[in-house]
Amino acid sequence: MVFTPGQVIMHRNTRRGRIGWVRPARVVSDDERGLLLWIARHTPVVNEVSGDGRGMRTMPFAEFVTLGTSLKHGTWDGPGVLKLHRPGDPAHSVWWFRNDADQFTGWYVNLERPAIRWSDPGGASGVDVTDEDLDIIVAPDRSWQWKDEEEFAERVAIPEHYWVDDEVAVREEGLRVVKEIEAGAFPFDGTWTDFMPPAEWELPDLPPGWDRPALR
Repeated sequence: MVFTPGQVIMHRNTRRGRIGWVRPARVVSDDERGLLLWIARHTPVVNEVSGDGRGMRTMPFAEFVTLGTSLKHGTWDGPGVLKLHRPGDPAHSVWWFRNDADQFTGWYVNLERPAIRWSDPGGASGVDVTDEDLDIIVAPDRSWQWKDEEEFAERVAIPEHYWVDDEVAVREEGLRVVKEIEAGAFPFDGTWTDFMPPAEWELPDLPPGWDRPALR
């Protein structure tokens, strides 16, 4: 399945068969370098929250799992972000962060289960991932640090509710990417750090089918 530049697809995170978040994204390219997506500021999004409407990160995970969940509509209020799913379905994606002046501020390695592509005839298309929470922040000079280690450890300690099956494999995938970061290899070589979306791209909508059952 190949997506078309300019096409709007649903970038979804799923957790144990539930939707964690949905972000409509524009396809920048889908080629031998991977699937490159653009999420613009003010894009409508949906996020899983607790049954009382709070976000997962506003409370201990042990409390979150006792409250039930619901889906809350909102918007992507930060600067636009590029996301790359690389060929071969590795267990991560690479994001390009920028500031409010649209200046590149660094990369973000999102450790996750490989993306699964889907398309509904006459409706939505997209990719489903499962975010595995441990991440890597990479500065423009390619210095790096782990992110969310405490959060990762807290959730791993509650395996009956957590969606990460192999803590060691997640960290090993991160260390594999670190070798590319330190070598300045693609995509950490400056590619797309000056990307600007076409002016004619309008904000996408959430089409019918955005909430289809998770593939994983």
